[in-house]
Amino acid sequence: QVNLVESGGMLVHSGESLRLSCTSSGSRLIGYAVGWYRQAPGKQRELVAGIMRSGTISYEDSVKGRFTISRDNAKNVVYLQMNNLKPEDSAVYYCHAEHVFNGMESWGKGTLVTVSL
Repeated sequence: QVNLVESGGMLVHSGESLRLSCTSSGSRLIGYAVGWYRQAPGKQRELVAGIMRSGTISYEDSVKGRFTISRDNAKNVVYLQMNNLKPEDSAVYYCHAEHVFNGMESWGKGTLVTVSL
C-alpha cells in the first residue's frame, strides 16, 4: 500500500504556474495508475489528469493544453505542472493511486491551490 503526500499548492495570480508533486512512502508508485483530482468548495471531486503505468495519459477538457502530468519512477513521484492558471482552477488537489494488479487504492490528504485575479 502507498501513503500519498501531495505538495506544491499555494496562492498564485491568474496566469502563473505551479507544479504539484505526489510522493509515496511504502510501495513505489511504479506499480500504480496515478491521478490528480481536485475539489472546489461546493463541488464534486473531479479527475483532472491521470497517468497509467504504461504511460498513457488523459486530461479533463478544461485543463488540456495547460496542465501536464508526468511521473519520475526513479524519484517515486508524480507531478502535475499547471500553467496559465485561472481562478476556476482553485481547489484542493488530491493524488490518487490504484494498483494495476490488485486494485488497491490510496488517496492523499490534498494540497490547496488558490488562484487570484
